[in-house]
Amino acid sequence: MRKLYASMLGAFIMLPVIAAAQSALDGTWKIDLTQAQLTQKPDTYLLQSGIYECKSCVPPIRVNADAVGHAVTGHPYFDTVSVKVVDAHSIAITQSRGGTVVSTEKITVSADGTSAKTEFSDRTATNALPVTGASEMTRVAKGPAGSHVISGSWRTTKFANVSDNGLTFTYKTDGDMLTMTSPTGQSFSAKMDGKFVAYNGDPGVLSVAIRRIDRHTFEETDRNGAKTVSVNRMTVAADGATMQMLIHDTLHGATMTLVAVKE
Repeated sequence: MRKLYASMLGAFIMLPVIAAAQSALDGTWKIDLTQAQLTQKPDTYLLQSGIYECKSCVPPIRVNADAVGHAVTGHPYFDTVSVKVVDAHSIAITQSRGGTVVSTEKITVSADGTSAKTEFSDRTATNALPVTGASEMTRVAKGPAGSHVISGSWRTTKFANVSDNGLTFTYKTDGDMLTMTSPTGQSFSAKMDGKFVAYNGDPGVLSVAIRRIDRHTFEETDRNGAKTVSVNRMTVAADGATMQMLIHDTLHGATMTLVAVKE
């Protein structure tokens, strides 16, 4: 939910087109989760014999489920993971970076084992208040016999009660420059020429490029070093009231579609 930021338009020489677009695009947008089409790619977990594994994480995570923080590598948002088995149907996961807790999540599986709900607080990419909310998951595959009920593959089907700071972002254009800011502290200012510039406030995204596709369609590419982590294509409605975002999470091989509404 933290990289849903769009772009603007055109070539500097097309000043009339840009000026017309500013009135429609400049301002604050908010994602409408009721219109979200989430990825069909499931997440896969295994909790067995005191060991927790997130097999779909990149890179995969494998730690003792003993409520103690264990060091992990290769994750820009956290360097320590703690997993606590709350009961036969629930686990709690805490992630920290540099000794500071940056996210907490509790996952509770239904009595029949076919669905699960999560509650989360996430400040892995915010220098302000954490993003809070809940989600629902549907089981895709069971885990092995004897494993905790959380084991198996799960597809997220819904997000709910997500705090506004995780859903809103603001654009401002000046000529051929686009500036993005968010309540959680992310920002960039980039020419709409496809060249990479610094992305601020997100340890998992260090640079960004904005490219105009046509009058209503724009593309944002996010990188961490030389690796592309996401490509977001935004299409603004003719009336400027809504924006559809087709997001390719290249790091996890997942795709989803979101709709933002201009406030």
